[in-house]
Amino acid sequence: MAHQSSDLTTNLVNLGQSNLSGDKRALYLKLFSGEMFKGFQHNAIARDLVMKRTLKNGKSLQFIYTGRTTAEYHTPGNAILGNSDGAPPVAEKTVTVDDLLISSAFVYDLDETLSHYDLRSEISRKIGYALAEKYDRLIFRAIARGARAASPVSATGFVEPGGTQIRVGSSANESDAFSSTALVAAFYDAAAAMDEKGVSSDGRCAVLNPRQYYELIQAVGSNGLVNRDSQGTALQGGNGIIEIAGIHIYKSMNIPFLGKYGTKFGGTTGQTSPGNTGDFIGPALEDASGATTGINNDYGTAAEVASTSCGLIFQREAAACVEAIGPQVQVTSGDVSVIYQGDVILGRLAMGADYLNPAAAVELYVGGTTPSPF
Repeated sequence: MAHQSSDLTTNLVNLGQSNLSGDKRALYLKLFSGEMFKGFQHNAIARDLVMKRTLKNGKSLQFIYTGRTTAEYHTPGNAILGNSDGAPPVAEKTVTVDDLLISSAFVYDLDETLSHYDLRSEISRKIGYALAEKYDRLIFRAIARGARAASPVSATGFVEPGGTQIRVGSSANESDAFSSTALVAAFYDAAAAMDEKGVSSDGRCAVLNPRQYYELIQAVGSNGLVNRDSQGTALQGGNGIIEIAGIHIYKSMNIPFLGKYGTKFGGTTGQTSPGNTGDFIGPALEDASGATTGINNDYGTAAEVASTSCGLIFQREAAACVEAIGPQVQVTSGDVSVIYQGDVILGRLAMGADYLNPAAAVELYVGGTTPSPF
């Protein structure tokens, strides 16, 4: 983490305020960038689970996807000029950087003077949380889109596997999404589907809603969930499930889950609100199609994401992400601070994501209707 914070500091934009000494400016940048980056790293899980590249001097990157090739016998005397069927077929995926994503806050000098706590560090950390939340949501929606898509290879005579959608449980009730037995069965189905489609077992992972994750934890020791690393205090610490069928499991409030982000109560979920849980439990999905301001890729509208999606299982080739500007911090100072009697702390990044190999993406859903492609 210290190395990452140092790299981040060196990449910061020059603030250019002459009234702020170099030593003080460097101190501010180290403090704010460190807190913001910690907040981002502790909350962003999708960044290291997909294909990620850094973009320089451009607005898009191309990712290559190759289909399968074949083996054939050689005829003596014939020149070897590649397989007769022209394999392997190749498809190209272009991922464009979306507009600059920012999160900022104004820190009033008087508020900071009267407070008994480090206001700027806390604000910097929350800015990191906000950026990480948006980052993960876009990547997860790209993976869900890929799970519903056909293979990008369109060469004549070649049939390549597309995405996979697996129904959790067998009823029309949303409560199946929380059934540990149904989830375990879905995991093995997903693993088998990826095996059948030739997807590497390296880098397979899943992202579930927290309540699904904890339902699985409670089932350790039953339903075939036995893990030597998850006994005793590890189980009670909320880390009871390491993997199922070789698929490493993460929990996140940022996957599309039953038409929301986070948790959904009521209806046929079987989940009842345990008292007053506040308002920020199931924020609605936002529109993030290519027609949305600031979006240059297509993450789908809220309606297209569907209200039955309840989990993602994927391998790292399922999606591609490009970063033109990694998480950074900027802080005003000098004359600007004097005029406004405070500073603006700004966190920013520029990234874009899209699905790459649909065969490596699996979407879990409940109910009798399969979510439609978007």
